[in-house]
Amino acid sequence: MVLFTLRLIKLKKISLLLALLPSLALANIALDNTPVPGGVAVVEFSTNHAHPKVTYGEIPIYVQKLTGGRYQALIGIPLMAKPGTKYLNVQDFSKRKVYFEVLPQQYEEQHITLSGSKKKYVEPDPDHIKRITGERQTLGKARTTYSNKALSLGKFKRPVEGITTGSFGLKRFYNNQPRRAHTGVDYAAKLGTPVQAPAAGQVILIGEFFFNGKTVFIDHGMGLISVYIHLDKILVEQGQALKQGDVIGHIGQTGRATGPHLHWGIYLNQTAVNPNLFLGE
Repeated sequence: MVLFTLRLIKLKKISLLLALLPSLALANIALDNTPVPGGVAVVEFSTNHAHPKVTYGEIPIYVQKLTGGRYQALIGIPLMAKPGTKYLNVQDFSKRKVYFEVLPQQYEEQHITLSGSKKKYVEPDPDHIKRITGERQTLGKARTTYSNKALSLGKFKRPVEGITTGSFGLKRFYNNQPRRAHTGVDYAAKLGTPVQAPAAGQVILIGEFFFNGKTVFIDHGMGLISVYIHLDKILVEQGQALKQGDVIGHIGQTGRATGPHLHWGIYLNQTAVNPNLFLGE
């Protein structure tokens, strides 16, 4: 009886340790290799280790398990990255580097004019600057969230029907003043059009922010985050688990928006990448 109890305790300890280990996705996101700034590099490597730790710099990477000791790392490439040879750090039974190439990519320009009450988004006053500074940490924390298991399966679905009015990577100028490149895709539609979760996940942030307006962040696991900006209404709660297709809000024009539209963004390893790369047929 004592021996049985000891074995039971050991099994429980082993189960607890396994639960704490990262749960690698089983090749559930089939992405094309697009190793350009704003794209996703798909890098394969081999190991006999069950839970290899992979980082790009110091940042943990989304890893998918293939077959026969093969793994696949999905690396978001920053828009400001320079072309050339890069590498991943793979920690299994030892530490080693796995190299890959980043290729050049050019993006077009977009010029936007803001007038009237919207000019504050180009020339914010001291109170606005104070608000922007305060919000930066909250938004940054959401973008850099990393959970240890994949929460979504397969390709994403488009979150809303509508006309694409802003492509990813556009070099933006507001009132002829240069601003950072466009980090998502804009879909224009009628005010109040439902916005759906494109994949399963968990809501990690809701709120109304100076530039973004009403905003929802969803964690899809292992550093894969999606964001929905300029909403009119938010219909989900903090911490809520979502299925693909759940309505999360309505299209609006809150924040720095010139008309009703959804800004949809995706972050992978804390890096804005082209959301279209994750869409299915």
